[in-house]
Amino acid sequence: MTEWVSTTVLADRNPRWRTDLKVSLREENWSESMQIIVDKILNDQVLNHQDGLLLFSEPNLFELGRLANLHKQAMFGERAYFNSNVHVNQTNICVLACRFCAFRRGPKADDAYELSVENYLEELSKFSPYVDEVHSVGGLHPEWTVEHYEELFQRIQAEHPHISIKALTAVEVKHLAQLSNLSIESTLQRLKNAGLTSLPGGGAEILDDDVRAIICNGKESSQEYLDIHRTAHNIGLPSNCTMLFGTIETASQRVDHILKLRDLGSLTNGFQCFVPYPFLPDSTRLPMAQLSTGQEILRVIAVSRILLDSIAHIKAYRMNIGDELSELALQFGADDIDGTVQQESIMHLAGSITPLTHDLQQLSKLVQNAGCVPIKRNTIYTEFEEYVPKKPVKRLPMA
Repeated sequence: MTEWVSTTVLADRNPRWRTDLKVSLREENWSESMQIIVDKILNDQVLNHQDGLLLFSEPNLFELGRLANLHKQAMFGERAYFNSNVHVNQTNICVLACRFCAFRRGPKADDAYELSVENYLEELSKFSPYVDEVHSVGGLHPEWTVEHYEELFQRIQAEHPHISIKALTAVEVKHLAQLSNLSIESTLQRLKNAGLTSLPGGGAEILDDDVRAIICNGKESSQEYLDIHRTAHNIGLPSNCTMLFGTIETASQRVDHILKLRDLGSLTNGFQCFVPYPFLPDSTRLPMAQLSTGQEILRVIAVSRILLDSIAHIKAYRMNIGDELSELALQFGADDIDGTVQQESIMHLAGSITPLTHDLQQLSKLVQNAGCVPIKRNTIYTEFEEYVPKKPVKRLPMA
């Protein structure tokens, strides 16, 4: 069996990436439509909404992917990132009933559950020796206030001090603030003081209130999502951000979504990673939803990399799109594939069949299969280790 050794990687994003990107762009031949985008980048012009629509309509997917990959290579070379994490979904009981969600249950459902602090810690203890991050999102529990999560995070920090806590979507934060009669800032500050490391960024869906009124009526508004993340960034809590595509949105609404995140990222420098993932459809939850093909998923990832210059990392979320497409995505602008995960409910209840048994060695192999260098990172992208095969020891024959 192959063993792995790690060596420290001192640098993350290349500070000269824009200059290096321009050099790479000049060395390529581009079609007429793509040359329009390339010229704007070479002239330091900010890509706008019309440019985004042009990228979404570009007929040559491979040329689009090449442009996105040059962006990624200028930023990170051939590095691709992953981490050692576990998902623990604390409850599936939710006061909302978003049409796209297969995870939510009402409090009287036979399969409704709520993990007490002790139950949660017992679950986490199974994985604690192998992970350095716990990712926790769940339903909007009708009774849990900020005090519940303060106790939970304090206990995690005390009993598993090596584990980083990435938890709570924007709507969960809003719900806690309302139940606790606190401001968003006070709620986030208390959670941070209790041990919260970062926000996972889920729940953005599409930042268009007309779409949200259909697919997730009752959730936070588009502006509230942005404001909650702005507040988190302002108190020193970094976050990821997401986009759920393939429901009922248009290409124009996707571009608006991406540019809103880009603008906030430019102001706060608080977004670590953008995570676009397709709706996993069935015939009951949202029958009018689109079906995102593999090509469309790669297109969204590529366009995201090209437009989102204020957000360092683009994730190919393998829990949603699978290992094979994640490998391809690493050549279409993505530079991150999430982590070991170990267990996950939300995507798998929606239809994901991605394996939950991958260890760091298997993730490293996935990255190498894509022609990239595997890099293990921490939650907030400040510590990195390169994973390389350890050469087998040559044993002398016995006399």
